[in-house]
Amino acid sequence: MDIEFDDAKDAANIAKHGVSLARAVDLEILKFVENSREEDGERRFRLYGRLDGVAHCCVVTLRGAVVRAISLRKANRTERKRYDL
Repeated sequence: MDIEFDDAKDAANIAKHGVSLARAVDLEILKFVENSREEDGERRFRLYGRLDGVAHCCVVTLRGAVVRAISLRKANRTERKRYDL
């Protein structure tokens, strides 16, 4: 899977969530959910899965054949329960 991300957004994600957007390629995807609202005219998707054995949520959008990572963080308790993570 080809993945891209903004370097400034990556730095912000590391500061806020402690994980680089580059790790999105390592996510073992278990659930794929389309976001119900469009941001800036783009369809967004939430990918739920495990990263180093820990449940995570990654928000992405598609730009042609490339996946653009927007956010990557640990899944919260509600998400873990809802998606059986």
